[in-house]
Amino acid sequence: MGSMIEFTRPDGKTAPGYLARAPEGSDVPGVVLFEEWWGLDDHIKEAADRLASHGFNVLVPDLYRGRSAATGDEANHLMEGLDFRDAASQDANGAAHYLRDHGARRVGVAGFCMGGALAMLSVMHGGDFEAASIWYGYPPSEAGDPAAITIPLQGHWALEDTHFGIQGVEAIESKLRAGGVAYEFHRYDAKHGFYNTAQLGHGGLGHYHREHAETAWKRMVDFFDRTLKT
Repeated sequence: MGSMIEFTRPDGKTAPGYLARAPEGSDVPGVVLFEEWWGLDDHIKEAADRLASHGFNVLVPDLYRGRSAATGDEANHLMEGLDFRDAASQDANGAAHYLRDHGARRVGVAGFCMGGALAMLSVMHGGDFEAASIWYGYPPSEAGDPAAITIPLQGHWALEDTHFGIQGVEAIESKLRAGGVAYEFHRYDAKHGFYNTAQLGHGGLGHYHREHAETAWKRMVDFFDRTLKT
């Protein structure tokens, strides 16, 4: 089980976050994990704990500062109040620096849904990371050029996603290819949020797909093993 901590952002402000520690101690790679639009709920804490068990110290910035949502309407309200640029720069880099200050020589970033979009934003705009794994969420085209990414990128996309359409993934992939970015994209015959086990109205959409969730999880762990532990 992890614990709540505070970390300092580049602008000097402090922010809360959930820190899940690897069994091996502090001298391991780090991962900044961005929450879904539901907030820092039990599901995202469990994901952080699980990733930590694979040998990473994982820090989840609490973007909603103590609030979370159970329904889509609540989550949308919280998301609309979020400063995405601030989260993708200040919270992202502050969390990365915290992990480095506590023993991580290499740090990755990952995120689900809204968090996937934030993770991609952070590495498109010079975030302090060595690798990024994105789960079924991406920023709008006007937010920046994916070709600006200079680190290995992994993506997990749902073919039946009605929140982040697969056409947008194809547009991003085209720009990555043109820019020579090292990337690997995986597509799954699933709906949005296929890793989240929660049901509609309880912090989820009811779209959990066990097989694809486990395949994608293994691919993410293997990816971070290759990019952060070497």
